[in-house]
Amino acid sequence: MRKSFFSGMVRREEYSVTGPLIEIPDGVAPELARTVEQLATVMIDVSKRIARGGIDENLADARGTNLGGDGQKALDLIADDAFMAALKQSDVRYYASEEQDEVVTLNSKGGLALAIDPLDGSSNIDTNVSIGTIFAIYDAEATPEASFLRSGRDMRAAGYSIFGPQCCLVVSFGDGVLKYVLDPDVGQFILIGKIETVPEESAEYAINASNYRHWPSPIRAYIDDRISGSEGPIGHDFNMRWIASLVAETHRILTRGGIFLYPVDTRKGYEQGRLRLLYECAPIGFLIEQAGGRATDGTDPILDVVPDKLHARTPFVFGSANKVARVVTYFDLPDHESSALFSERGLFRG
Repeated sequence: MRKSFFSGMVRREEYSVTGPLIEIPDGVAPELARTVEQLATVMIDVSKRIARGGIDENLADARGTNLGGDGQKALDLIADDAFMAALKQSDVRYYASEEQDEVVTLNSKGGLALAIDPLDGSSNIDTNVSIGTIFAIYDAEATPEASFLRSGRDMRAAGYSIFGPQCCLVVSFGDGVLKYVLDPDVGQFILIGKIETVPEESAEYAINASNYRHWPSPIRAYIDDRISGSEGPIGHDFNMRWIASLVAETHRILTRGGIFLYPVDTRKGYEQGRLRLLYECAPIGFLIEQAGGRATDGTDPILDVVPDKLHARTPFVFGSANKVARVVTYFDLPDHESSALFSERGLFRG
């Protein structure tokens, strides 16, 4: 048995659940521990299925669209069904999934509400790029609406798995961010340690630059200044990243800092942003804040934004706290200074 990087850990066998051996800090409520372990059990099974993709089945096979009009792949539905099945006799009363039109009641006596993106980044399945699962856990209220249409500040736990060169589970119970790595030899997640803080020194930003012409002028101005690099007002060069997998972008930023931007734009269906607040942005924002970073909708903290419907979308900016704060200042610039043609912005003077 490997020695934990933490003292005072509670081992899984102290909870009456099946699944991976995950060490959990003292003080975590048993119902949260059980639920995360049940999620982790499915994540291990999904990781095995992904590893055999193309041998037994085509996991990238198109299977229709969800309520938001996004294409569904076979693995989207496989993962969604697996998580629901595993949680039917759990502490989860309400199950809200990006792949489901409505909330599903799993256990009327359960005390928790789970919001989940069962398979994030599914457009990358057939290209063997990192994909994953994102989840958020709340207390269940009297109705599904009261349970999910609320501030992210009410979240009790959040996390994601990432299926890449390693299968990792990153989770927060509201007191920092823990990182686990799947040991494939024993089929268990092993606690590696705590992600202390999002690094502030990074020259990386992530955005889909092909949509430049559709962005609001403050975002164009922010990116223009980074593209100009050492010859521009910031005075040094940057690297752009874009993976089209939110879990992969998040994992990189938690590891080495930087910033991710997915703004509103003028295209139909993107006017309110594209990422879903409940299933994607709120849980990632929770993790980022727990690691000392910052997450916003461009101006306001993402955890303060309350969804008006289950599949509400939002713009999303997150990463190193200083870099996200700088984006906010671009929205405060006079209109003429946020023009792409303006070469000396007031926020860099003096």
